Amino acid sequence: MNLSVNLVVFVRSVFAFLTLFLYARILGKKQIAELSFFDYVNGITIGSIAATMSTDLSSIAMHHWVGLTTWAGLVIIMQVITIRNRRWSNIIQGESVVLVHNGKILERNMEKARYPIDTLISALHGKSVFNIMDVEFALLEPSGQLSVQLKSQKRPVTPEDLNLETNYEGVNVEVIVNGIVINQNLEQLGLDQKWLQDQLQQLGIKSIKEIFYAAIDTQGTLYVDTVKDRLTFPGTVNPSDYEGPD
Repeated sequence: MNLSVNLVVFVRSVFAFLTLFLYARILGKKQIAELSFFDYVNGITIGSIAATMSTDLSSIAMHHWVGLTTWAGLVIIMQVITIRNRRWSNIIQGESVVLVHNGKILERNMEKARYPIDTLISALHGKSVFNIMDVEFALLEPSGQLSVQLKSQKRPVTPEDLNLETNYEGVNVEVIVNGIVINQNLEQLGLDQKWLQDQLQQLGIKSIKEIFYAAIDTQGTLYVDTVKDRLTFPGTVNPSDYEGPD
């Protein structure tokens, strides 16, 4: 009996997992920190229905699947509405609220957003802002994150401010991960394994298996991190007391 029940739970769990995975792919990608309250509640509800469908053997799995599909369908409809209609987007997703303007805290907006002053100060500290007078704008986003724009005279100096030309940096291209060469990336760069082996020999590395990670930047410089790292540079101190593997 227990074996058959466990088998039913297993099958329903696999079905719920695959359904939830499919709907998650359809609904789109969004980081947890970027979720609005609406998205957050929907995510919890859909996950709860899937969990119930997986383990509640007193009910028919199809009923939960219909509920799960209905919720996913409603979310898709709401997503389409928020994309096409600005007004409904503000109603469903919410809109940004100005909490600080030109160094002045807007108490009425703070009260409407039910955003405590302690939370505001803590969020500003998280943005490395310790003086409210330095803030030009502080916006509470629908996701609950605080976006901060400093006054122009308080912003870090950039090369553009100094009229300095800079080189294009782009993104590093991975060529080795966990001792495995990514040939596709090498080919896209117009390189091959012979070039890679020559570069590694110059660094005193005999085998690709010794490498944990290697990447090439837009300037053609090869970055290599080996599996076994040792602090052997003169004057280098290891601040950790962890006596684990190298």
